[in-house]
Parts: sequence; structure tokens; C-alpha cells
Amino acid sequence: MKIFWLGNDEIKKIDIDSEDSFIEEESDSGQIALDIIETPEMIIIYAPIAGIELDNIDLTLNKSFLTIKWNRNSPIEYNDNDNILRNSECYWWRFVRNIILPENLDFEMIKATMENNLLKITFPKIYVSKQNIKINKIGE
Repeated sequence: MKIFWLGNDEIKKIDIDSEDSFIEEESDSGQIALDIIETPEMIIIYAPIAGIELDNIDLTLNKSFLTIKWNRNSPIEYNDNDNILRNSECYWWRFVRNIILPENLDFEMIKATMENNLLKITFPKIYVSKQNIKINKIGE
């Protein structure tokens, strides 16, 4: 299974064995192209998704995995046995995409929007402030 992992400096595509039940299998599924952008404040994922109603897109966050999945049904012309399919480049069935996310994201503040067939998912980053801690000697 191929999964995208967001590292400190780059985005890597890695192969993993998926024995964990929270990882969606992809063997019979299509893959959607993704753009993943990191800003100083957030991670943004863009996925162009055509021919799908918003209610039919399933976004699942489990541990630090984001799974995007949906089914795109073929038009009725595909089901007519009298029609001849002269060219076949479109994928009409199940799509699944898994992304491993870093742990420094605010998973409670995820936002997903869709406009002009472009799915946008944003994850704000969590910042931990740094401070020096003075060590006091006991008994003084």
C-alpha cells in the first residue's frame, strides 16, 4: 500500500504493510492526485474531485491517518450493451487515498470545503511555547 507521509522537510511516498484496521485497502481502488502544501500556520490538502456529490465523499481521521474515499458511478451509456467503448481513460468506481499526518496538527479544528470540484482540507498547526525554567535549590 502506498501512503503519503508528511515529514519535517518533505513529502514522501512510502510503502507499508496494512495489517492495522484503520488503514483503508487500495488494491481495487483508483487513486486521486493530491497537492499537499505546508504553510507556517497549517497543512492544506487539495484534491480535484469531479462528478461526485459532496455528501458522497467520506473523510476519516483515525490516529494520524487521513483517509479520503468515494465512489464515482459511470454514466448510463456505459451500461448499454449496444454501445461500444472506443477509449477508456476515466476511472468510474471506488477511490481511496491515505495520508499520514504529522502529530503537531490541531485535529479538532479540521476544515473541509469544496468549490468548483476542488476539495480543500485544512489542518491548523499546534504550537508549544518555549520557555526557560529556573531551577531552585531546595532548602534555601
